Amino acid sequence: MFHAVANRLRRFWYGLALEVWYDPAYRLPLPGLEVATGFEPRRADFVAWYLRGSHAIKQSNLRTPRRATYAEMSRVHTHEFLDAISRPQDLGRIFSVEPGQLPVDELIRSIRLAVGGTIDATKSVLAPGGARMGRRALNLLGGFHHAGPASAGGFCAINDMAVAIAAVRDEGFRGRIAILDLDAHPPDGTAACLRDDALCWIGSISGAGWGAYERQVDEIVIPGAGDEEYLAALEQLLSRMPKDCELAFVVAGGDVLAGDALGKLKLTLDGVRRRDLRVADALIRTPSVWVPAGGYGPNAWRSLAGTGLALSVASRVVIPARYDPLGARFASVSRKLAREELGHGDDLSMDDVLQDLGMRSPGTALVLGLYSAAGIEAALEHYGLLRELSRLGYGPFRVEIQAHSPGDRIQLFGGDVDGKEHLLVEVVLERREVDGSSVLYVHWLTMRHPRAQFSTLRPRLPGQEVPGLGLAREVSELLARMAVRLDLDGLAFRPSGYHTAVNGRVQELRFTNAARQGRFEALMRDLSRFTLLEATQAIASGRVRMNGAPYVWEADEMVRWLKKHPVTDGAAVQAERERVQCTVVPVDGLSANHSPAAPPGGAR
Repeated sequence: MFHAVANRLRRFWYGLALEVWYDPAYRLPLPGLEVATGFEPRRADFVAWYLRGSHAIKQSNLRTPRRATYAEMSRVHTHEFLDAISRPQDLGRIFSVEPGQLPVDELIRSIRLAVGGTIDATKSVLAPGGARMGRRALNLLGGFHHAGPASAGGFCAINDMAVAIAAVRDEGFRGRIAILDLDAHPPDGTAACLRDDALCWIGSISGAGWGAYERQVDEIVIPGAGDEEYLAALEQLLSRMPKDCELAFVVAGGDVLAGDALGKLKLTLDGVRRRDLRVADALIRTPSVWVPAGGYGPNAWRSLAGTGLALSVASRVVIPARYDPLGARFASVSRKLAREELGHGDDLSMDDVLQDLGMRSPGTALVLGLYSAAGIEAALEHYGLLRELSRLGYGPFRVEIQAHSPGDRIQLFGGDVDGKEHLLVEVVLERREVDGSSVLYVHWLTMRHPRAQFSTLRPRLPGQEVPGLGLAREVSELLARMAVRLDLDGLAFRPSGYHTAVNGRVQELRFTNAARQGRFEALMRDLSRFTLLEATQAIASGRVRMNGAPYVWEADEMVRWLKKHPVTDGAAVQAERERVQCTVVPVDGLSANHSPAAPPGGAR
């Protein structure tokens, strides 16, 4: 890949050694958060994978965080507060989820790992030689700037920057510190935590002011600003930053992007990259720790990956729009999985003979002639799905496979703390011809989180018996890897509702019928002012009108082509998209111009 070669050369030329702090547990174990806020729970994973895959950083630059200790956090936060955030009710308020479905220990683990990463990143950049070189570090989870000494909100439980400052102060660091908060929301919690540290300067550019702070903040508020207005404001703020700082923190918020569900700014990805390059240049001789803070849209991970590119190779190269980090990761894992490990070798075995004679035992059955139950379980482990399910409170796991009409059925069961076993995933697969090509056809797929409950914050989607696991994209990509291994042309299914079609579109599935694809794109265009949940409920309840007539969901076939295939007639898609106009009948006071509100306590 050209970008990988260019990044290696730029790394050699610029000599910018960037430490990146990351752990797979940076993914918050909150399956409902993505649908509710647009927050990408895989953001840290995507960025780490991309920076390594593009050779922007070396493997040796990746650092594993450790959990911050209670003693470290108590230098900033009160003991009563630290006790309180271990309670489901308080954590639920901070993260806008129902307390009853919170895996408290795992969520606290993610938070403490992030805080530990910021502490150790700070100590690393201040190590001997760091100040002279302007050493820099990027922590892929952190920037919890709404957390105060005895308060929290907006997805911020512990103020990692304030705790890191307290840690190095405790070890004797007395230098001046700059905090450049470039998130779309103000640093209210950081100001409260650092109210007594006169050697800390806090500068902020945000899309909304929140009133008085507990100490002085050099603040610029520019709601709705685009690239040029924002970058001009950044120059003003940098000119006012103290020149004698010996340490800096940069809150490189991704919620400044246009279209962010909770931000009020309109930057492009290029504008965010220019922001980061300019700040990196201003801090070239100052040790700096960069943290991501908020970001509530599909491009938030690209914003943070761009921060990594700016810091490691000083690059403005655009991350390709079609690059899919999850697909690239799963393809890499798939290449390392031997056929034998999945359940079937290349050589003729006695099982094959027994099967031909009709004598094969049920225990040696293979899904699609390749995958054994043990092989499927091994694949789920390699791809990381069992790890995420364990964090939700399930395990041990058991896979069952059986012949089904039509196709083959795979079921994944998992136990819970009470010893009860639950069906978590069920899928029915078949080889089938679609549009003249052989595809892996998904007749049925359900992903179930029976330990969770529906609520006002996570209401029931059409067709759901229990809430989902938040792993739809992983499972879809896993099925695509199965299709590739079976040398099939694509992956196909028939979405039962709008939300499943939208999730399929993220995985590049399209309706095979051009007119149907056009109507779907018109729906997405005209319902874009609503959240996915609101749009799905509006269609399911009959409140959507298409060219004035009530619209009923059309469950037609969608395909993701994995090999070259004649593309859908683009002109026909466009003509139908332009012909169709969709409106929504308001209900219960919800206007047709509704947009998602910030969660309780504000937003990172």
